[in-house]
Amino acid sequence: MNEKTHLVTGGCRSGKSRFALKLAELALKPYYIATAVVGDDEEMVDRVRKHQAERSPQWTTIEESVALHDAIRRAEGEGADNIVVDCLTIWTSNVMFAPELDVETELAILADALENSTVPITLVTNEVGAGIVPGDPVSREFRDSAGIVNQTIAKLAPNVTMTVCGIPITVKRPEIL
Repeated sequence: MNEKTHLVTGGCRSGKSRFALKLAELALKPYYIATAVVGDDEEMVDRVRKHQAERSPQWTTIEESVALHDAIRRAEGEGADNIVVDCLTIWTSNVMFAPELDVETELAILADALENSTVPITLVTNEVGAGIVPGDPVSREFRDSAGIVNQTIAKLAPNVTMTVCGIPITVKRPEIL
């Protein structure tokens, strides 16, 4: 695994994306891989606009809702020197609702892409399992799938940070020799 791979997790509006962007602020050719599918949802359009406003013009954006491995390879091929993927939680939902895809299979493909990357990659995700047990089967399946995705990437990533109230808290980092 690339020693600069970083997973950033936390609750909604905890400062995850802002922190991920800060990690890449010195990059000369940063790439942002957006997983959200906006559609006609005005509230989501507004969220996307706010995220876009946080990025300087030097960022290149790739919109990819499911094939993150392809987007990572594309960014690397175009000379990215830092990649932010935002976010794994939405990606998990996108994969769950794509009838031809399976979360475990896609997660294995993503993990392989991360293992073989030489570019620093920061992946943003939401910590969704800390609340109440969802009341319907689809929501429980989503919560469980998001938890598995987060655990898998956290195990692979040498760096894991949780953001709380805009404050980054180190959860895991490589041992300093």
